[in-house]
Amino acid sequence: MTPVATPSVHHRRSTCRGCGGRRLQRFLELGPTPLANAFLASPEEFAAEPAFPLDVYFCETCALVQLLDVIDPEVLFRDYIYLTGTSRTIAAHNRSYARTVVDLLGLQPGDLVVEVASNDGSLLRCFQPYGVRTLGIEPARNIAAMARDAGIETLDCFFGTATARAVRASHGPARAVLGNNVLAHVDDTQDFLRGAAELIGPDGLVITEVPYLRDFVDRLEYDTVYHEHLCYFSVSALMRLCEEVGLRIVRVDRLPIHGGSIRMYAGPVERHGDHAREVLALAVEEREAGLTTLPRYQRFARDVAANRDRLRDLLAALVAEGKSVAGYGAPAKGNTLLNYCGIGPDLLPYTVDKSPLKVGRYTPGMHLPVLPVETILARQPDYVLILAWNFAGEIMAQEAEYRARGGRFIIPIPEPTIV
Repeated sequence: MTPVATPSVHHRRSTCRGCGGRRLQRFLELGPTPLANAFLASPEEFAAEPAFPLDVYFCETCALVQLLDVIDPEVLFRDYIYLTGTSRTIAAHNRSYARTVVDLLGLQPGDLVVEVASNDGSLLRCFQPYGVRTLGIEPARNIAAMARDAGIETLDCFFGTATARAVRASHGPARAVLGNNVLAHVDDTQDFLRGAAELIGPDGLVITEVPYLRDFVDRLEYDTVYHEHLCYFSVSALMRLCEEVGLRIVRVDRLPIHGGSIRMYAGPVERHGDHAREVLALAVEEREAGLTTLPRYQRFARDVAANRDRLRDLLAALVAEGKSVAGYGAPAKGNTLLNYCGIGPDLLPYTVDKSPLKVGRYTPGMHLPVLPVETILARQPDYVLILAWNFAGEIMAQEAEYRARGGRFIIPIPEPTIV
């Protein structure tokens, strides 16, 4: 596969998103990789499939971990294939999330909650029983239409300061601006946060969930690197970003979702003065864990290469023994893992997925056919590699019959393990 760098689609930054500096050190190279959600409709599309560099950098000035290769968001997000509403784990998470925000802010009927990158409206639906007004902002036109069909007012546009000002003019100030797994997708991180800060009222909060850098490093979650994920956040880096736009972090929750995430609650500096003491303590812990200096990331890269070798060796040994292996899930992270590890149909003939937008297509790069989940019981492979390992508990519970028949699972991260 040859990397393609079409100027209208791809460009490379020369400065850090967090501080504008140039002290950027590359520590992980995952190789030329296709876009993680660019599933293919037929084998006729394989030959023309583009790929782009997937390299990760560390800023020695502000400690922000990031990609410098940027794909045009119109290409990545205008027609999107990921739906939040297909997982029971996410559904339970969303109900708890909504209750936490309602209780924390004392939300009343008529208060406005805005979600950026609201997808199919699954989270905003959890706010409706409380009588609050909701507004989704979702650039994927196909998914925004699904949300509107489900009764969630949704604008199909990208978010930044210009959008925030227009929404405030039309809807009034928000008590909460939510952004779940979107801050990492934004090239102009400061513009996004500044827009969120302008959209809330003086008693409002900007609340974002992001995968946590400490879990990413400690658990070797390298497959969460793909072109949509431009940044990998520590509390230390988030503090600096918030300071640039007049916000202070008042609370951070650590969450198990997606292999380890943090939920940041930030409010206007005029109201809060400084970051909360607990937040400052988390930043100290990060420094002590080495997350603000380069050597920890260099060790991470060595561990990533070792994981690739062990996973490939395991699958190759099973195939050599005549065992049958299938994949479970077709998540974006799975496509990073498959491409970096070179796991194609010779080792993994197919994978399965719940999403109707993925079934019948082929995975980017490695071109595994995506089949319905019922295929697992119909074919009863000896082993199932869980590519959506962040939902491994849910998947294994759903596939209890497969397991009862003697089927076994492989969890690839942080260490290839047979369950």
